[in-house]
Amino acid sequence: MAIKKGDFVELDYTGKLADDNKVFDTTIASVATSAGLNPKAQYKPVIICVGEGQLLKGLDEYLEGKEMGTHSVAIPAEKAFGKKDAKMLKLIPSKKFKEAKIDPFVGLEVNIDNQYGIVRSVSGGRVTVDFNHPLASKDLVYEVEVKRQVTKADEQVAALLDMIGMHHHGTSMEGEKHVVVKVHEALPQQVAESLNKMITKLTDVETVTYHVDKESHH
Repeated sequence: MAIKKGDFVELDYTGKLADDNKVFDTTIASVATSAGLNPKAQYKPVIICVGEGQLLKGLDEYLEGKEMGTHSVAIPAEKAFGKKDAKMLKLIPSKKFKEAKIDPFVGLEVNIDNQYGIVRSVSGGRVTVDFNHPLASKDLVYEVEVKRQVTKADEQVAALLDMIGMHHHGTSMEGEKHVVVKVHEALPQQVAESLNKMITKLTDVETVTYHVDKESHH
């Protein structure tokens, strides 16, 4: 059965650099371990909504029209993390680093005003920091296994909440078109409204309620 835009699918993937096969991202614990990736991260299959930009553009586009199963996808830089942009190279006065008690050197990873960058040069009171994504201008290869189509609405809703990093304690159906989400504390009305918009747009659910789960406090 071909995958179409708007379908929810569960998948495992491993992303590698095309030029040296170095693994930089995966959902599989054993692959992460052998690649030396962050041991504290959680590695498990993800559920995404195809065509909603929850994956890299090249991978998202590739999935449309494909069958379930295993695929190898070559993704050019412009459909991955983009080309390097000269405007993302910034000159920053050394004193800004001194104030933060940082001694800049080439290759140092820094976070300036919530932007992640890498020091490229240090000279004469100025530091050049590259704010391009570390994988900008890199061609990638993804190995993807599309495990199944996810058709249950409560599972789709849980996947959407996980994808945007919203903490919840599970979802359940009440009736055919109504989902209940268990939450730790009451959501501000604006947040609930924007979540509901996203959920009703992407799933068959018509109404959502957020139920504060008292037991989760213990």
